[in-house]
Amino acid sequence: MSPNTPLLIIDDDTELCALLAEFLEREGFQTTLEHDGLRGLELALNGAFALIVLDLMLPSLDGFALLKLLRVKSRVPVLMLTARGEDVDRIVGLELGADDYLPKPFNPRELVARIRAILRRAGSRAARGAATDVVEVGPIKLNMGNHQVRIAGENVVLTGAELRVLELLMRSAGQVISRDSLTEQALGRRLAAYDRSIDTHISNLRRKLNLLSGKDPEIKNIRGSGYILTNGQ
Repeated sequence: MSPNTPLLIIDDDTELCALLAEFLEREGFQTTLEHDGLRGLELALNGAFALIVLDLMLPSLDGFALLKLLRVKSRVPVLMLTARGEDVDRIVGLELGADDYLPKPFNPRELVARIRAILRRAGSRAARGAATDVVEVGPIKLNMGNHQVRIAGENVVLTGAELRVLELLMRSAGQVISRDSLTEQALGRRLAAYDRSIDTHISNLRRKLNLLSGKDPEIKNIRGSGYILTNGQ
Protein backbone atom coordinates (compact mmCIF):
# COMPACT_ATOMS: atom_id res chain seq x y z
CA MET A 1 0.00 0.00 0.00
CA SER A 2 1.45 3.34 -1.04
CA PRO A 3 1.27 6.54 1.07
CA ASN A 4 -1.88 8.62 0.62
CA THR A 5 -3.82 5.68 -0.82
CA PRO A 6 -7.06 7.22 -2.19
CA LEU A 7 -10.30 6.05 -0.59
CA LEU A 8 -13.89 7.07 -1.32
CA ILE A 9 -16.31 7.08 1.61
CA ILE A 10 -20.01 7.21 0.68
CA ASP A 11 -22.13 7.72 3.79
CA ASP A 12 -24.87 10.23 4.59
CA ASP A 13 -23.70 10.61 8.21
CA THR A 14 -21.60 13.75 7.81
CA GLU A 15 -20.31 13.68 11.38
CA LEU A 16 -19.15 10.06 11.07
CA CYS A 17 -17.53 10.80 7.71
CA ALA A 18 -15.58 13.71 9.15
CA LEU A 19 -14.32 11.58 12.03
CA LEU A 20 -13.38 8.72 9.71
CA ALA A 21 -11.59 11.07 7.32
CA GLU A 22 -9.52 12.51 10.16
CA PHE A 23 -8.63 9.05 11.47
CA LEU A 24 -7.89 7.53 8.06
CA GLU A 25 -5.72 10.43 6.99
CA ARG A 26 -3.62 9.97 10.14
CA GLU A 27 -3.20 6.35 9.01
CA GLY A 28 -1.84 7.39 5.63
CA PHE A 29 -4.96 7.40 3.47
CA GLN A 30 -6.33 10.17 1.28
CA THR A 31 -10.10 10.39 1.62
CA THR A 32 -12.87 11.75 -0.57
CA LEU A 33 -16.29 12.06 1.11
CA GLU A 34 -19.71 11.90 -0.51
CA HIS A 35 -23.10 11.80 1.20
CA ASP A 36 -25.42 11.21 -1.77
CA GLY A 37 -25.86 7.90 -3.59
CA LEU A 38 -26.04 9.15 -7.18
CA ARG A 39 -23.09 11.49 -6.78
CA GLY A 40 -21.22 8.71 -5.00
CA LEU A 41 -21.76 6.37 -7.94
CA GLU A 42 -20.50 9.02 -10.37
CA LEU A 43 -17.37 9.54 -8.28
CA ALA A 44 -16.81 5.79 -7.94
CA LEU A 45 -17.01 5.28 -11.70
CA ASN A 46 -14.92 8.27 -12.69
CA GLY A 47 -12.37 8.46 -9.87
CA ALA A 48 -9.17 6.48 -9.34
CA PHE A 49 -9.86 5.04 -5.91
CA ALA A 50 -8.10 2.07 -4.36
CA LEU A 51 -11.17 1.16 -2.30
CA ILE A 52 -14.69 2.38 -1.55
CA VAL A 53 -16.34 2.38 1.87
CA LEU A 54 -20.06 2.22 1.18
CA ASP A 55 -22.99 2.67 3.55
CA LEU A 56 -26.41 1.18 2.77
CA MET A 57 -28.72 4.03 3.74
CA LEU A 58 -28.16 6.83 1.25
CA PRO A 59 -30.33 9.53 -0.36
CA SER A 60 -31.01 9.37 -4.13
CA LEU A 61 -29.62 5.85 -4.50
CA ASP A 62 -29.20 3.27 -1.74
CA GLY A 63 -26.03 1.28 -1.22
CA PHE A 64 -27.38 -1.92 -2.76
CA ALA A 65 -28.46 -0.20 -5.97
CA LEU A 66 -25.19 1.75 -6.12
CA LEU A 67 -23.12 -1.42 -5.74
CA LYS A 68 -25.12 -3.27 -8.37
CA LEU A 69 -24.60 -0.49 -10.91
CA LEU A 70 -20.94 -0.09 -9.96
CA ARG A 71 -20.19 -3.77 -10.52
CA VAL A 72 -21.38 -3.55 -14.13
CA LYS A 73 -18.36 -1.39 -14.97
CA SER A 74 -15.88 -1.57 -12.11
CA ARG A 75 -14.07 -4.14 -9.96
CA VAL A 76 -12.81 -1.60 -7.41
CA PRO A 77 -12.84 -3.19 -3.93
CA VAL A 78 -15.86 -2.26 -1.81
CA LEU A 79 -16.18 -2.49 1.96
CA MET A 80 -19.86 -2.23 2.85
CA LEU A 81 -21.14 -0.82 6.13
CA THR A 82 -24.23 -2.58 7.49
CA ALA A 83 -26.49 -2.31 10.51
CA ARG A 84 -25.45 -4.62 13.33
CA GLY A 85 -27.38 -7.87 13.32
CA GLU A 86 -28.80 -7.40 9.83
CA ASP A 87 -27.61 -10.68 8.34
CA VAL A 88 -29.79 -10.23 5.26
CA ASP A 89 -28.05 -6.94 4.43
CA ARG A 90 -24.64 -8.58 4.68
CA ILE A 91 -25.62 -11.51 2.49
CA VAL A 92 -27.21 -9.29 -0.16
CA GLY A 93 -24.18 -7.00 -0.14
CA LEU A 94 -21.82 -9.92 -0.70
CA GLU A 95 -24.06 -11.33 -3.42
CA LEU A 96 -23.99 -7.99 -5.23
CA GLY A 97 -20.21 -7.88 -5.15
CA ALA A 98 -18.98 -6.35 -1.90
CA ASP A 99 -15.53 -7.61 -0.92
CA ASP A 100 -16.22 -7.41 2.80
CA TYR A 101 -18.61 -5.84 5.29
CA LEU A 102 -18.39 -4.17 8.68
CA PRO A 103 -21.40 -3.77 10.99
CA LYS A 104 -22.12 -0.41 12.63
CA PRO A 105 -21.12 0.79 15.14
CA PHE A 106 -17.49 -0.18 14.66
CA ASN A 107 -14.04 0.63 15.97
CA PRO A 108 -12.14 2.80 13.46
CA ARG A 109 -9.08 0.61 14.02
CA GLU A 110 -11.03 -2.40 12.77
CA LEU A 111 -12.08 -0.43 9.70
CA VAL A 112 -8.43 0.35 8.96
CA ALA A 113 -7.47 -3.30 9.48
CA ARG A 114 -10.21 -4.47 7.08
CA ILE A 115 -9.20 -1.87 4.47
CA ARG A 116 -5.53 -2.83 4.67
CA ALA A 117 -6.36 -6.54 4.41
CA ILE A 118 -8.42 -5.96 1.25
CA LEU A 119 -5.71 -3.76 -0.29
CA ARG A 120 -2.96 -6.25 0.54
CA ARG A 121 -4.87 -9.00 -1.21
CA ALA A 122 -5.57 -6.78 -4.22
CA GLY A 123 -1.94 -5.67 -4.37
CA SER A 124 -0.50 -9.16 -4.15
CA ARG A 125 -2.65 -10.28 -7.06
CA ALA A 126 -1.71 -7.27 -9.19
CA ALA A 127 1.99 -7.89 -8.54
CA ARG A 128 1.90 -11.37 -10.03
CA GLY A 129 2.63 -12.06 -13.66
CA ALA A 130 -0.36 -13.08 -15.79
CA ALA A 131 1.56 -15.76 -17.68
CA THR A 132 2.49 -17.67 -14.52
CA ASP A 133 -0.80 -17.22 -12.70
CA VAL A 134 -3.11 -19.49 -14.68
CA VAL A 135 -4.94 -22.40 -13.06
CA GLU A 136 -7.18 -24.87 -14.87
CA VAL A 137 -9.60 -27.44 -13.46
CA GLY A 138 -11.75 -29.21 -16.02
CA PRO A 139 -13.47 -26.54 -18.14
CA ILE A 140 -12.58 -23.72 -15.69
CA LYS A 141 -9.60 -21.51 -16.55
CA LEU A 142 -8.61 -18.88 -13.99
CA ASN A 143 -6.03 -16.20 -14.73
CA MET A 144 -5.30 -14.25 -11.55
CA GLY A 145 -2.91 -11.98 -13.44
CA ASN A 146 -5.74 -10.29 -15.31
CA HIS A 147 -8.63 -11.45 -13.06
CA GLN A 148 -10.22 -13.37 -15.91
CA VAL A 149 -12.31 -16.51 -15.50
CA ARG A 150 -13.47 -18.63 -18.41
CA ILE A 151 -15.57 -21.75 -18.28
CA ALA A 152 -15.97 -23.79 -21.45
CA GLY A 153 -14.54 -20.79 -23.31
CA GLU A 154 -17.05 -18.26 -21.96
CA ASN A 155 -16.02 -15.29 -19.79
CA VAL A 156 -17.56 -15.16 -16.32
CA VAL A 157 -17.49 -11.97 -14.21
CA LEU A 158 -16.66 -12.55 -10.54
CA THR A 159 -16.05 -10.19 -7.64
CA GLY A 160 -12.64 -9.94 -6.01
CA ALA A 161 -13.68 -12.08 -3.06
CA GLU A 162 -15.24 -14.70 -5.34
CA LEU A 163 -12.02 -14.84 -7.37
CA ARG A 164 -9.95 -15.46 -4.25
CA VAL A 165 -12.28 -18.21 -3.03
CA LEU A 166 -12.27 -19.84 -6.46
CA GLU A 167 -8.48 -19.65 -6.67
CA LEU A 168 -8.09 -21.40 -3.31
CA LEU A 169 -10.53 -24.14 -4.33
CA MET A 170 -8.89 -24.62 -7.74
CA ARG A 171 -5.34 -24.76 -6.40
CA SER A 172 -6.49 -27.45 -3.95
CA ALA A 173 -8.87 -29.26 -6.31
CA GLY A 174 -9.80 -32.66 -4.92
CA GLN A 175 -8.95 -31.59 -1.35
CA VAL A 176 -11.25 -30.29 1.36
CA ILE A 177 -10.59 -26.72 2.57
CA SER A 178 -12.13 -25.72 5.89
CA ARG A 179 -14.43 -22.72 6.20
CA ASP A 180 -11.94 -21.26 8.69
CA SER A 181 -9.10 -21.50 6.19
CA LEU A 182 -11.17 -20.08 3.33
CA THR A 183 -12.25 -17.14 5.49
CA GLU A 184 -8.71 -16.38 6.66
CA GLN A 185 -7.05 -16.73 3.26
CA ALA A 186 -9.75 -15.25 1.01
CA LEU A 187 -11.25 -12.57 3.27
CA GLY A 188 -8.28 -11.82 5.52
CA ARG A 189 -10.02 -12.39 8.84
CA ARG A 190 -10.84 -15.17 11.25
CA LEU A 191 -14.15 -16.96 10.97
CA ALA A 192 -16.53 -15.61 13.60
CA ALA A 193 -19.61 -17.27 15.03
CA TYR A 194 -22.61 -16.97 12.68
CA ASP A 195 -20.40 -15.57 9.88
CA ARG A 196 -21.84 -16.94 6.63
CA SER A 197 -19.80 -14.85 4.22
CA ILE A 198 -17.88 -17.79 2.76
CA ASP A 199 -21.08 -19.76 2.27
CA THR A 200 -22.56 -16.82 0.36
CA HIS A 201 -19.49 -16.55 -1.89
CA ILE A 202 -19.61 -20.30 -2.52
CA SER A 203 -23.30 -20.06 -3.43
CA ASN A 204 -22.50 -17.25 -5.87
CA LEU A 205 -19.70 -19.28 -7.47
CA ARG A 206 -21.93 -22.31 -7.91
CA ARG A 207 -24.56 -20.19 -9.60
CA LYS A 208 -22.24 -18.14 -11.82
CA LEU A 209 -20.10 -21.08 -12.92
CA ASN A 210 -22.97 -23.56 -12.96
CA LEU A 211 -21.03 -25.84 -10.59
CA LEU A 212 -24.15 -27.54 -9.33
CA SER A 213 -24.79 -30.93 -7.80
CA GLY A 214 -24.34 -33.76 -10.27
CA LYS A 215 -21.97 -31.79 -12.52
CA ASP A 216 -18.23 -32.30 -12.78
CA PRO A 217 -16.49 -30.26 -11.57
CA GLU A 218 -18.69 -29.15 -8.70
CA ILE A 219 -18.23 -27.45 -5.34
CA LYS A 220 -19.29 -29.84 -2.60
CA ASN A 221 -20.04 -29.02 1.02
CA ILE A 222 -18.40 -31.66 3.20
CA ARG A 223 -20.48 -31.41 6.36
CA GLY A 224 -18.41 -30.44 9.37
CA SER A 225 -15.23 -30.12 7.31
CA GLY A 226 -15.53 -27.47 4.62
CA TYR A 227 -15.71 -27.27 0.83
CA ILE A 228 -14.08 -29.17 -2.02
CA LEU A 229 -13.87 -28.54 -5.76
CA THR A 230 -13.92 -31.87 -7.58
CA ASN A 231 -11.20 -32.46 -10.14
CA GLY A 232 -13.42 -32.10 -13.20
CA GLN A 233 -12.40 -35.38 -14.74
